[in-house]
Amino acid sequence: MAEEGQLPKSSPPLGMYPSRLDDKGRIKLPTAFQQYLSSLPEKRLFVTSLDRRIAQIYPIEVWRQNEKFFQERKNPKVARKISFNAADLGAEVEMDSQGRITFPPELRRELGLEEQTLRLYAGSSGRIDVMSERMYEERKRESMTISDEELDEAETYGLN
Repeated sequence: MAEEGQLPKSSPPLGMYPSRLDDKGRIKLPTAFQQYLSSLPEKRLFVTSLDRRIAQIYPIEVWRQNEKFFQERKNPKVARKISFNAADLGAEVEMDSQGRITFPPELRRELGLEEQTLRLYAGSSGRIDVMSERMYEERKRESMTISDEELDEAETYGLN
């Protein structure tokens, strides 16, 4: 079992995965994500959006780290905005036996997640980001503009 403030021993999968919401607002997670979430000691999840553009699925122990951030309020204005977004659009959920997670109706509507392919990917923080097709295309266009100088700078700072 991971100690509070640490990531679980299992790591989220690498790569970008497609999925969709069904007519009941549930997302069927790819097998790699199901295995990752099933390996966690606590099964509760928090589904929300911090920026009202991209959804996040947080293992509850990772979300607790964010709650500490909100309490510390190193930047109270930013913490208040992010905390409000998360509370307004979020809900605690659990993955069902078929690997599905229900997204709150407010989150689905605000982010326009219905009736399209969604893109899932995980970062080192342990959360899973869920992007609409529009956000995926926006990020893809933005990422295509990376220059050789930017890559060189990243390598200078430790990118292998």
